[in-house]
Amino acid sequence: MHGMSSRVLAILGCCTAALTPAMGQRGPASTAAPSSLSAASAAGAVPRISNDEFARRRAALAASLPGDGVVLAIGESEPEKDYLNFFQSSNFFYLTGVREPDAILLGVRKSDSTRWTLFVQPREPSREVWTGRRVGPDSAEVTWGVPGRAASALAAALDSLFPLGMTTLSLVADQGIPTRPTAADQFVSAFKAKYPTATIKNASGAVLKLRAYKTDAELALIKRATAITVQAHRDAARTVTANGYEYEVQAELERVFRKNGADRPSFASIVGSGPNATTLHYNANNRQMKAGEMVVVDIGASFDGYAADMTRSYPVTGVFSTEQKAIYQLVRDAQSAAERQAKAGRPARGMSDSASAVLAAGLARLGLIEAPDATYDCSADGKSQCRQLSLFYMHGLGHGIGLEVHDPDRYSYDDRTLQPGSVFTIEPGIYVRENVLDILPKSPRNAQLIEKLRAAVSRYRNIGVRIEDDYIVTANGLEWITKSPREIAEIEAVMRKTRM
Repeated sequence: MHGMSSRVLAILGCCTAALTPAMGQRGPASTAAPSSLSAASAAGAVPRISNDEFARRRAALAASLPGDGVVLAIGESEPEKDYLNFFQSSNFFYLTGVREPDAILLGVRKSDSTRWTLFVQPREPSREVWTGRRVGPDSAEVTWGVPGRAASALAAALDSLFPLGMTTLSLVADQGIPTRPTAADQFVSAFKAKYPTATIKNASGAVLKLRAYKTDAELALIKRATAITVQAHRDAARTVTANGYEYEVQAELERVFRKNGADRPSFASIVGSGPNATTLHYNANNRQMKAGEMVVVDIGASFDGYAADMTRSYPVTGVFSTEQKAIYQLVRDAQSAAERQAKAGRPARGMSDSASAVLAAGLARLGLIEAPDATYDCSADGKSQCRQLSLFYMHGLGHGIGLEVHDPDRYSYDDRTLQPGSVFTIEPGIYVRENVLDILPKSPRNAQLIEKLRAAVSRYRNIGVRIEDDYIVTANGLEWITKSPREIAEIEAVMRKTRM
């Protein structure tokens, strides 16, 4: 969860001593560096989001909100300890391009016109010696295209609006859950206490909808992130060796990220070997890889804030066993089936339905489930049924990508159909956990099922395979933007080459 500091809360000019700020999300501030890939590829100059595009985003947000009122977008807090990494909240960055902490965007909407102001921390040399140079209010407009004021002036700005006629505040900030409120929730409480007649509306959903429609500049940044990720996979494959360690693979791939100008990983890198290959979000990456195992490498670079997400599954010895081939080919066939459904104008659901049908039929052939449509008792009383497929494939087929690795995509808004500009992953997987049968509820029917499946589970135990790629829907079809080896023969050839 994102948080905000007491400094941000204090701008309301009300009592904040009793408010406990939540820790902000941590991460490196990112300034995109020229990529070393550019010299060897057709990617060209490093793509950028212009101030004009940020302005269009703010205008689109204002146009989506009804009536006059105030729009307030709150940026991420400076870390409580200044030696920790910082990175900006996605919604705030989307609207401003500002990478500094404790910044706030204020928009005043009157008669279809919106006046925007950025409230930022002032230049403070004694503080900058610890955390770096700030832009400051005086340089905000030339840097970000929005007039700037000191953050301390926001309280007076709000006082000039709400007591004198404004009644609605549209807030862009992360919200907490009832059992764990964030500092954004605390901000709302403080605001209501000071302006009890005002109405607060959550505008974060409106920003998420805008983020679902990627511009050409955004797609270019995503493509650069995917190009770096593809290179990282190729270089990291050479470190997949028997008796090597998962963290050696992680170290190599993240070296490639930074070497090629990526800000950071777009999520915690996953390098899971043996039994760890069957854990979806495993990221300890500290196990020694053994001969005869599979290793799932699920990684993504973040380039200038935009994410990639790509997975390859490798045999540790460089050659697939018979059992590994069977599982791998099944996953690859499911991915191919989904790709065939990924055309403009088609329902997005068709991708998942096709992939699941292939996986279910294949698992039945391998004896890991009884039949493609077979179920098991989800509860000991037998009243709830779940698909047996879910024992080995328990996640969704994919997701949008963008400023976050799980970003909204336009197919969530365009009548659930794919349209040109949709950018997303397709990532089927099969995970044969050694103890999968032990988790079944104790029922007579499940006891019989366990006996039927035991031999197949033993044969394929600890084999985990996920194949994930990133795509953009175009008017002419589907663009595969993480294009790299993924067929069995191709993977084996890559690993042979790295061992020569």
